[in-house]
Order: sequence, then structure tokens, then C-alpha cells
Amino acid sequence: MSNTELAADTTPSDDSAHGAGADFDLVIRGEHIVTTAGTVAREVGIRAGKIVAIEPLGNNLRGTTTIDLTDEEVLIPGLVDTHVHVNEPGRTEWEGFESATKAAAAGGVTTIVDMPLNSIPPTVNVEALELKQAAARPKAFVDVGFWGGAIPGNKTDLRKLHDAGVFGFKCFLLHSGVEEFPYLEPDEMEDDMGEIASFDSMMLVHAEDSRAIDRAPNAEGDHYDRFLASRPRGAENVAVAEVIERARWTGARAHILHLSSSDALAMIQSAKRDGVKLTVETCPHYLTLLAEEIPDGATAFKCCPPIREASNRELLWKGLEDGVIDCIVSDHSPSTLDLKDIENGDFGVAWGGVASLQLGLALIWTEAQRRGIKLETVLKWMSTRPAEIAGLHHKGAIALGNDADFAFFAPGDSFVVDVNKLHHKNPISPYQGKVLAGKVRRTFVRGTEVDFKTPKGQLIRRGEI
Repeated sequence: MSNTELAADTTPSDDSAHGAGADFDLVIRGEHIVTTAGTVAREVGIRAGKIVAIEPLGNNLRGTTTIDLTDEEVLIPGLVDTHVHVNEPGRTEWEGFESATKAAAAGGVTTIVDMPLNSIPPTVNVEALELKQAAARPKAFVDVGFWGGAIPGNKTDLRKLHDAGVFGFKCFLLHSGVEEFPYLEPDEMEDDMGEIASFDSMMLVHAEDSRAIDRAPNAEGDHYDRFLASRPRGAENVAVAEVIERARWTGARAHILHLSSSDALAMIQSAKRDGVKLTVETCPHYLTLLAEEIPDGATAFKCCPPIREASNRELLWKGLEDGVIDCIVSDHSPSTLDLKDIENGDFGVAWGGVASLQLGLALIWTEAQRRGIKLETVLKWMSTRPAEIAGLHHKGAIALGNDADFAFFAPGDSFVVDVNKLHHKNPISPYQGKVLAGKVRRTFVRGTEVDFKTPKGQLIRRGEI
């Protein structure tokens, strides 16, 4: 599949003339369908929201509705973004389930798993989970699952949250940024790891060492290099080492969130070789942005851990290609404009988080093309592997029995990022004005097209088939 073959920009047309005696609710046909066998010419039959047939193109499967891909479109599995801060209830002005799931759908993301903070209350007990589910249920345009939180004092809640369907537990090893979600000391994390290992759950860790951060320079001011010095690689490396050893001792599954320090790759590779149950994610901002190019006062770029130098970025890409890093997720962490301190541009004061849920696929595809990386590989990192890590066995690939979650993707299209046209609630992005390759034209969740008017996403829980 070459980009020249996929260059035009036409709108796909539906052909519903096959309704009489149809075997399927929906059939999608095209020359470029990304399956587990690669990108091939296929017809996909969907019934009751599931993929029930994948046949060679020309077999003329009969659907109540039939859609033919245009020559420049690729049918891809819906992305699975397992690191999203929706913030509702409690901080819905930062982001809410309606705006977040619309942004997800517009970016080809058909499943998100919501982080236990920065909502109020945080998802650290079953009652808080139920409040969040009630907030999400009437507003979800894509499927939504939930992580639980591990904080000091809630060890007895972990099994209850697991039984209520959370996919695992997130903890911090330093101040989380919000008072209602305190961090764990490494010994507390190990204790909780031992607990969750007993029911085969997973600990997700924001791995920066609190003591190393406390001793680092102050981030105050509008110079990015000062902020970068305030979150040194060493703080990340020490914390990653803690996670690895505590996972080794307890036998728990551990997941390193938003890896930004390439220094940690060697010890991660060694731990995996030793059989430690460890997975690792990184994010589009670490793979596409460079510390050297961040202007003074540009707090839209502030995130924790920080965007690092060009040499570091190259090693992260190598870590992905070598399989040391498992997947790419957004860490969509929005806030209101005033919390980004746009007026003063003070990196020491501004909220740390990048909103990129709608842009992730285009960001990574733009960079991947430049590096000669295939679309299938990008989709492995952004759909298949996140689904596998979270235990979403019915998502992440166009395969028989899976949910019919798709996006119509035009890899040869391009667009200019305009924050005022994104679905994210607050119009700020470090990618403003950037030209990106690849457009999502249509998104389907469980065989139904997202119309951005009527929310039809479902709440999902661990263990569902």
C-alpha cells in the first residue's frame, strides 16, 4: 500500500440495495482493510455489533447496509486509548465524557479507559466508581472503561474495585498534582502490589521519584530549560527501577506510564528478559515534540514527565521498534486555560498536561511515515497492544468475534491543527498550526457509526467477552 495509491479525497457512499435477504446488519468492502493477516482486500460482515465474517473481496456478502471504501481509504481497527483523564464528575470544566468521547471518535479512538484522577471524588472505592459510571453512561460516544486508584489507606478497596470491573490500579510515586489523590511510598506500592497479585490485577505507575524531584532545581519562570531541569531523567530512572524490583519481588503485573526517559530502556529490557511482568507505554508528545524547540512561556507544552531532547526522542522510537516499549497512548490530561497560566507563561505554576486525544493517530502516522514505519505497525502500538495489556480481548483488531470497532482512515490526506475545531473542551494544544498527515473520515463503534449527536457508546468492565 503506497501513499500515492491513497491520495484522493472523496466521500464514501453507502449502498443499501442489498437489504433484501441480507445476512448481515452491515458489510464493509474495500481494497485496503487492516486485518491480523496484514492490509488486504476484504469484505467484513457485522451482525449485532460483532465481526462475524471476513471474506475475500468479491464474495459479495449481503448486508442490510453495504459500504464501499474509496480507493484512498483504509479500514483500520478502532484505536484503544488506555490513558485518558476525563475529569468528570468534579472537574468537568477541564473535560467531560461528552467532549472527551467525541474527541476520541473524531480521532479514530473507539475505546478509552479513564484514569482515576482528576475527577472528584477519585476512583479509589466502589462508591466513587459508581458516581463516575453514572456520569459517563448517558454521554459516551465511544466505549468507556475505568482504572481504579491505589492511594494510602485504600488497600481494602482494591479487591472490591476489581470485582466491580476496573481494569487495574494507578498509583503515583510523587505528588499527583491534586490533593485528593496522594502518592504511595515505594513500600506502600509493594504492599498493594502483593494484594493485587493475589487476584492477577495490574499496577500502573507514574514513575518519578519524589525525593529526586524535591532536590531538583525550581521550575519557576518562562524558560522551558528550567522546567526540564526540575524533572530530571534521574528521577524517572530511579522510580522505574523501584517498580521493576517491587514487581519482581511480588510477582505482580506492573505497567510504566508515559515513559519519557530513554535512559530507562536498558533496565526495562533486562527486566523483561528476566521474566518480570512489565509493560511500558509512551505518548505522542514524547515521540513528536522536542525540548529544543519549545518557546519561552509556551506552557501548552508542559507535561510530567517532560518532553525531552531530540536524542532522547530517537531512542524512544528505537525502543518502540525493538519492542521494549509496548504501546502508544495519549495521556490526555487537559485543564482549563487559566490553569495553563497562558498570560504569564510560568512553567512552575501551569498545569502539567497535554490534550491530544483527537490527534494521536495523525501525530504518530505523520512521524512514522517519515521514518518508513508501516501503518500496520502504528496500529499495533495504538490499538492491538493497549487492548492486550488492559485485557480487552474483544477489541484492538479486525478479527472474527471482535467488536465491530473501525475507523475509515485516509493516510494520504492532511490537515492543519486548529484548536477551535477540536472537540476537546479547552482550546489549547502544543500542536496548534501543525500540518499532520492522515484523516479519520468515519468512526464505527460496535457496528454503528458515531454521528456526534446521539451517544451510543457502552461502559465496559474487566472480564467482559
